[in-house]
Amino acid sequence: MRSAVPCVRTRLRELRSVADYEQHLMRVNIAMKMKHYDFIFAGGGLAGLSLAYHLAHSPLRDRSILIVDRDPKDRNDRTWCFWTRRPTLFDAIVQREWSQIDFVGEGFARRIGLGDYRYKMIRGLDFYRHVRQEMGARPNIVFAQGHVERVEDSAEGAQVWIAGEPVSAAWVFDSRFDAKNFVPNPARCRCLTQHFKGWEIETASDAFEPTAATLLDFRTPQKNATRFFYVLSFSRRRALIEYVTTRADRYDDALEEYIKKGLGIGDYKIVATEGGVNPMSAYVFPRRAGARIMNIGTRGGQIKPSTGYAFLRIQQDSAAIVQSLLTRGHPFDVPAPSRRYRLYDTLMLDVMQRHGDQIESLFSALFKSNPIARVLRFLDEEGTLAENAQLIASLPPQLFLQALFRKRGF
Repeated sequence: MRSAVPCVRTRLRELRSVADYEQHLMRVNIAMKMKHYDFIFAGGGLAGLSLAYHLAHSPLRDRSILIVDRDPKDRNDRTWCFWTRRPTLFDAIVQREWSQIDFVGEGFARRIGLGDYRYKMIRGLDFYRHVRQEMGARPNIVFAQGHVERVEDSAEGAQVWIAGEPVSAAWVFDSRFDAKNFVPNPARCRCLTQHFKGWEIETASDAFEPTAATLLDFRTPQKNATRFFYVLSFSRRRALIEYVTTRADRYDDALEEYIKKGLGIGDYKIVATEGGVNPMSAYVFPRRAGARIMNIGTRGGQIKPSTGYAFLRIQQDSAAIVQSLLTRGHPFDVPAPSRRYRLYDTLMLDVMQRHGDQIESLFSALFKSNPIARVLRFLDEEGTLAENAQLIASLPPQLFLQALFRKRGF
């Protein structure tokens, strides 16, 4: 008879000792016989692991948890960046942080001090290892590698089908998302895709300023789309250089040209690569997928539509879900998306879709005319209406008015 939770794999190097590994396998063998859990996570990426980690650091820490992902999460597939003034649960694995950022446009460039904010970076592999190491030692938490075929409500709560076998749970959190299959109604929202490709390089001589991160560098042909680079400097000779575009492109050619012409670097070697595709959409993703099923992460609309930032939004959402479980007995009492900021995102996406080659001038005006704290609060959806009005007044109005008229049907 097939196991209800197949293909369980825990890497020996991710556990503290052989004894820990053997003890963990014993617990997994027992747990695999279970047919019911308190929480099942369909997907063990950023959103699933973040929420599970928040649960493990809450009064619900002893509940039974199953985390299923088809990928072993044993490589550095992406990097997450965010700015914050507050501590997070994951400060221990921040690889690098900066107190200054650079903005570079065709006609405007500036190095900007962040005040009490810090721009931080976490490597995907460090995140996966950190969460799995800590939670893998807990007897009530099981990691499984396998394919989730479907998730559905049942008399027992909810069911997750894994390789033809059902496992039930009181609550299921679903973070599975395939950007290639995401096709919402274009008449109801603006929808783009954000493509990114990054090279971590090492140079033969000093080439980078490690005290500042380049947040936006638009020195590349826009070609009727939004295209830019960012540079995360780890030392004077090592940095991650990322190319971001709203259209599929010849990523390697663009990176090579930017490194050679934009940064003036001729002698370097590529030591690591990463890449992916994210949705950029004002579509309101449904949170409730069933009586006992909740969508989280990208599937739950936790990527900032107009920028692609997600790490802190997912942490805030995870904390809200845990609080809802504690106070309401269910996970659904979480803040609804701001209608005001949803409108701003919708207008920005419309402009990016129709006038992508003019985004550089908009961001130049944004950073040139506003204090950085106002900009960051706006992007974090924390700014007041008065602050929003001041910021929007600094931008060229024509494109946004046209987008607003289109939205209103004029």
